[in-house]
Amino acid sequence: MDTIIELLQKPVRKTLLATSLWVSLGLTGTGNMDDKPALYVPDDLEVVVWAESPQLYNPTSIDVDHRGRVWVTEAVNYRSFKNKGEDVLHHEKGDRVLILEDTDGDGKADKTIVFVEDMDLQAPMGVAVLGNKIIVSSAPSLIVYTDENGDDKPDKKEVFLTGFGGYDHDHSLHSLIAGPDGKLYFNTGNAGPHIVTDKGGWNLRSGSIYNGGTPYNSTNKPGMKSDDNRQYTGGLALRVDPTGKNLKVVAHNFRNAYELAVDSHGNMWQNDNDDEVAGCRTTWVMENGNAGYFSADGTRSWRADQRPGQSIFTAHWHQEDPGTMPPGNQIGSGSPTGVTLYEGDALGKNYRGMLLSSDAGRNVIFGYKPTPTGAGFDLSNRFDFASSIGASTEKYRWDNQETDTRKWFRPSDVTAGTDGSVFIADWYDPIVGGHAMHDKEGFGRIYRVKPKNKSLKTPVIDLKTKKGQIQALLSPAVNVRNQGFVCLLGQGEKVVPDLTQIIEKDENPYHQSRAIWLLANIPGSGMKKVGSLLKHPNEQIRLTAFRAIRSVRDALPEAKILASDPSAAVRREVAISLRDVPFATARDMVIKLCEGYDGKDRWYLEALGTAMDGKEKAFYEVLIEKFGSAPLKWDQRMATLVWRLHPEQSIGALRQRVISPELTFEQRQQALTALCFIPTKEAALAVIDIKKMKDQKEMAPMVEWWLEFRSGNDWSGYYQVDKKTPELSAEVKAWQTQLTKSGSTLKEKSAAAASLAKDPAGAKMLIQMAAGNRLSTELTEIAAQHIFSNPDQSVRVLAGEYFKNGDAKSYNVSDILKLNSEPVRGKETFTASCSSCHRTGNNGGQIGPDLTNIKNKLDKRALLDAIIHPDADIVFGYEPWMITTKSGETVYGFLQSEGETVLLKDATGKQISLVSKDIVKRERARTMMPDPTTLDLKDQHLADIVAYLMNF
Repeated sequence: MDTIIELLQKPVRKTLLATSLWVSLGLTGTGNMDDKPALYVPDDLEVVVWAESPQLYNPTSIDVDHRGRVWVTEAVNYRSFKNKGEDVLHHEKGDRVLILEDTDGDGKADKTIVFVEDMDLQAPMGVAVLGNKIIVSSAPSLIVYTDENGDDKPDKKEVFLTGFGGYDHDHSLHSLIAGPDGKLYFNTGNAGPHIVTDKGGWNLRSGSIYNGGTPYNSTNKPGMKSDDNRQYTGGLALRVDPTGKNLKVVAHNFRNAYELAVDSHGNMWQNDNDDEVAGCRTTWVMENGNAGYFSADGTRSWRADQRPGQSIFTAHWHQEDPGTMPPGNQIGSGSPTGVTLYEGDALGKNYRGMLLSSDAGRNVIFGYKPTPTGAGFDLSNRFDFASSIGASTEKYRWDNQETDTRKWFRPSDVTAGTDGSVFIADWYDPIVGGHAMHDKEGFGRIYRVKPKNKSLKTPVIDLKTKKGQIQALLSPAVNVRNQGFVCLLGQGEKVVPDLTQIIEKDENPYHQSRAIWLLANIPGSGMKKVGSLLKHPNEQIRLTAFRAIRSVRDALPEAKILASDPSAAVRREVAISLRDVPFATARDMVIKLCEGYDGKDRWYLEALGTAMDGKEKAFYEVLIEKFGSAPLKWDQRMATLVWRLHPEQSIGALRQRVISPELTFEQRQQALTALCFIPTKEAALAVIDIKKMKDQKEMAPMVEWWLEFRSGNDWSGYYQVDKKTPELSAEVKAWQTQLTKSGSTLKEKSAAAASLAKDPAGAKMLIQMAAGNRLSTELTEIAAQHIFSNPDQSVRVLAGEYFKNGDAKSYNVSDILKLNSEPVRGKETFTASCSSCHRTGNNGGQIGPDLTNIKNKLDKRALLDAIIHPDADIVFGYEPWMITTKSGETVYGFLQSEGETVLLKDATGKQISLVSKDIVKRERARTMMPDPTTLDLKDQHLADIVAYLMNF
């Protein structure tokens, strides 16, 4: 039988899904059976609806216990502040955790138990079943419910950890899982601040500039340091002991990675959401890695840091910045959700090692077969494991019908059962994202995928016997393994022969790795056995053995042995282990590791950067001595190492490389980037000096950009860009005086208000007065007659916040959907009215969100609703602020960065820098996107625009 990879490489690879079994999705009152929508899986598998409403509603996360039962968290009360109403399903006693079971073995759930319904559960995003302890992720807390007597009801409730941001926000706490080391792993999104104290008293403090999404998410801020004196930002991947002690950030600076998967080798996997059409990705997560969503300190969005010529994807994840890990597989537009690494054999050995990554925006569960490549993994062999729209290789057009439910499949999670089948949770809704839900019934499903024409039986696992405990350890279900781990660990050295047998005889490498981790936790003969595996011919066994030893104790003796290992992946792990090791101790090992660097492997380079973290100056001097002190003679290895480390001592060498005609333009650009990541006065002066050189015309544009960019952050005290605020015209000043002068008549004030409303600068002054309630009702009405015709778009948009548009009309979505629409006309209207801000393909502006693949996230109705009500759900980064300075200047725009300098992007795309200490007032305002009335768009225009975007 062909492997998945071989099938994907065939010219007719779409046949992998074309003959698949399909399951009807249109089963609710809002669906249409005539549509005959399908859920497609590979043709050697089959899928059934295992459970559906009213057995459960709005499933966000699932887990499987040792009895094969599926546990579900519901988010019925999702965004209650905006979704609650008489026509919306709501649980007054709080959201629920359910247990679903197939009691008669017919392959479908027939029993539902409400385990808990709790007011502290507000749209919980995760559930983990660890024996009789059920850990539920519901920001701000990880809550442990303990069922002490086995009656499927909690007898005890306690808060495990608390202080995470993101209450009633899906950029928050996600599902916890037990790793092969017996520790607990989980992640949280970027809706901070996350200020958490673990059970041992260690404090996590993490934040960013991200605020919004819910009314509760307004106090986030960047620049905080945790007790390890490190600065973490954005979304976090975390590890903690089962006791709640030793909380550790294992990676950071994600946007909203929905779930973390940890395989039995100790590899971490996750996907991440985007802001734009190109940003979603699935990736292997390197320990201590920086994913690159914000600037390293969390003060700036990727938009603020985007350099000339950078693609959205490159800028989105700061891929040309030193210190960020590679991005993995670029998905494009979507809304990634739950992930798992399938380690079983029940589906067929071709599926063993398959990474499953849910994408609710793309209506698909993506499958990957990660291929170890150098110090990282290749994830380019992506395929559709389960999808409601057929093969991704085929062009898909969503019919312009309200009843078309093919894209209502919104997978929220995926996991393996104890029998080796795969369970998929489906939050059934026409849209995804935007903190909304349009399916008022809260409908949901769970699908089960298994081999075609083959029955899988739920095993009976007796945890009271050693046989049952080993059976649990080897289970495909991730948290069931932990029960086997805990039970076997309690027997100590008695189980060493059994675990050794697994390593030597079991052909499943994941089973071997689980035995290695457990042996490392057994003092004496267990640890001795693991130590002997460091010489094993299989590099995966050597790597796992090193990780397992390091999880229990200091592994410096082993690191010295493996620093010269032939495997780049093993050497990578050694480098990671040296982050907190003093220079004198780490020196020789790091040099050996550098000798094994080929100058190209970005994963390996980031691992080396981790090894030298906090010791850059000392290692730079050693590298100069070892690999060459002549900057113009550096090979690629040395050049990239200095780019990654960029210590202050390298300023002179980097300057020399920037100005040298002997190097290629790319080499000089690399040196300039490294130089501009040194936050010192000397670095700023070096770049200023380069700017003055007349023979540097090739480098001049980027030198200018870097100087202007750094003037707002790292070099704000060393270099200033002259940005004079234009003086108000004499006429505007006269109108202002006439409007505010106590002796002016109402007629004179009315004339002044009308004149100011027509002028761009004058209108901003009026808006500021209206915001401060300093305009009378009469003058407000006069200004409203003229301000919506102001030539400045930002004025017209902001005016809607404070003035009533007499020309405004109401739009009826249902009526517009009934109109015959024409994409060609829609393109013309879009180009004339929308393209100055929004982009489709390679055309249009970049002020608002790129709409190239908006059809992947919204259906026709939802897209039309977003156009008519632009301020209902605002994408992060496009929340507008009105800022008033001490001088009385009013600036309106999107917040790009915080710090000593605040950076805004206005409605024309121009970036405006403001000194923080000069700001006297900040106000959140409406969206910058004008409503259709402001753009003089009629019903037919809107119907045509939607048709264009849905068919682009």
